[in-house]
Amino acid sequence: MLKSLNTTKFISIAILSTVLFGCATQTAPVKEADSQVSLVTAPLSGSQYLADAAQAKSSEQRDRLMLLAAHAFINQGDTSNSTKTLASIKSNLTQKPELVAEHKYLTARVLELTSTYDDALAQLNYPSQWRLADWQMVSYYQLKARLYQLTKQPIEQARQLSLLSKHLPTAEANEVSDQIWRILQPLHEQTLLSFSQDTSNPIFSGWLQLAYIAKHYAIDPQILVQHLGNWQHDNPRHPGAIKLPTDLERAINAKPYKPKNIAVLLPLTGPRAAIANTVKQGIISSYFANPDDSVSVNFYDSAIGADLAYQQAIDAGAEFIIGPLLQSEVETLLQAQQSHFSATSDDKKQVIPQLFLNNADNITPNQDQFFFALSPIDEAIDAAQKLFNDGITTPLLLASNDSIGQRMAESFNQKWQSLTQQTAEVHFYNSGDEMKVTVQKSLGVLDSKERIARIKALLGSKIEADFRSRRDIDAIYMIANNQDLPLLKPFIDVNFSVFAEPVPLYTTSRSRIESNSRASAQELNNLTISDIPWLLQNNSETAEVEQLWPTWSNSQKRLYIMGYDALELVSKLAQMRALPGYQYSGRSGLLSASPNGTINRQLSWGRYQRGNLRPI
Repeated sequence: MLKSLNTTKFISIAILSTVLFGCATQTAPVKEADSQVSLVTAPLSGSQYLADAAQAKSSEQRDRLMLLAAHAFINQGDTSNSTKTLASIKSNLTQKPELVAEHKYLTARVLELTSTYDDALAQLNYPSQWRLADWQMVSYYQLKARLYQLTKQPIEQARQLSLLSKHLPTAEANEVSDQIWRILQPLHEQTLLSFSQDTSNPIFSGWLQLAYIAKHYAIDPQILVQHLGNWQHDNPRHPGAIKLPTDLERAINAKPYKPKNIAVLLPLTGPRAAIANTVKQGIISSYFANPDDSVSVNFYDSAIGADLAYQQAIDAGAEFIIGPLLQSEVETLLQAQQSHFSATSDDKKQVIPQLFLNNADNITPNQDQFFFALSPIDEAIDAAQKLFNDGITTPLLLASNDSIGQRMAESFNQKWQSLTQQTAEVHFYNSGDEMKVTVQKSLGVLDSKERIARIKALLGSKIEADFRSRRDIDAIYMIANNQDLPLLKPFIDVNFSVFAEPVPLYTTSRSRIESNSRASAQELNNLTISDIPWLLQNNSETAEVEQLWPTWSNSQKRLYIMGYDALELVSKLAQMRALPGYQYSGRSGLLSASPNGTINRQLSWGRYQRGNLRPI
């Protein structure tokens, strides 16, 4: 009876081979020993392995060849045939850990190809008692790390890579170490600290501790070296202790700026003086929050000419310069500096470290120059990352039809394409009656109403029908000013049909209304908005500013905080540039430095709920 059952199994494999491929190509006889059928690679075609399986001498040999067939189909991107092949042997698979593990792994690979990532992860649950070859464990951890990357779980991705490194040669393990370090760099230090308490995986917790130390102590190289020494003493065999990450070594060797004479270039007179005054007050407040009698801060009027103000500061012995503020001044000064630098002999070339308070269109990286701006472009880029992190896949953008709206929409789309390889749909609106038309058109409401009108024309006006809005978008990002938003959001609300679930609504800080009344905020319920952290929570600082300058708008308060953070950044800039993962929690956002000296801001987010804006 047993012999009869085995014969039936072999016949079914032959039938499967015929059904999937018709007449299979004749192949050489299968090797006699099961151990010679290696599962490491599948260089042949799936049809060849199926034909060999039909001639197999034992159940284990057959299972190995069937697994190789499934592997070959996966290599070809043929999910249909790989699924059928795996299903055909699942119930009678030889219960050896090597074979069961390979079946689970290949099943997960098929699910990965069909973007069913959570189901794929559910397959990868190898029992701890299994003792598998290194090549299987490498494939296992590589796949899990990739799936966690696809599901936006960087901590888990890094955890799997740390387990992977134990099964690799030294050179390849070092490459994985660099990859782990790159994954951990963007994470907030509190996230690193909380996960580092788990000591079940010493290599992984060691990486988290190292990343936390790098972020938390980067501001002071001496303290950083001390904590790194303690960590290396506690983790002598850790990959990061044997070879420190390159950027961490740079941060240790970077000398922080410690100027005693700081010059600030601002347009203190003329039409821009009122704007500059808010920045000036922020710098003064920052200085008095941490006074240092050995440090002087002096202000120079860039309205007379940014290059002249700069020269005045140099003549007065400035060791660090903040400003100028206006983009035109920044570009003028950069050109003047470049001309002076080109005409100066090599032994006299010296650049005074400088934090410009705006961006330039074409930045030539200089190790001692930095660019800090409250840019709406950066805010749109940050918003794209936020929506992506929230799991949004098909956002719709409604943007004001002006230069700022167009630039923000373009920047959002560039970031969105880099994250998803997809283009977000954008509709530009004009103020007034055209805004409503744009909203209805973008949501598909006009098309729906036209269809209803045609049906009524054919069947009579007594036909009752409600319009329908689109269901193929899962979020709306509004790029609007605070005059347009109170109209734009209600237009969106009323143009979602009763048949569709309203989607999440996001907007920019430019949209934030100035009124603090609950009645005004009530109209914005469930709206998620980006802004600087300082403006999303009330505390003694915000109350004091409100009392001193009660007429200031939110825009003026943001410039005040920009000035506050600018002075705070001076002592941190060298380490920020040396260690890209180093982030400073400023009042204007989570700040980091790009290699070209641009200061990047990650904003905070709040949501209007029950007439109040609450941080989330």
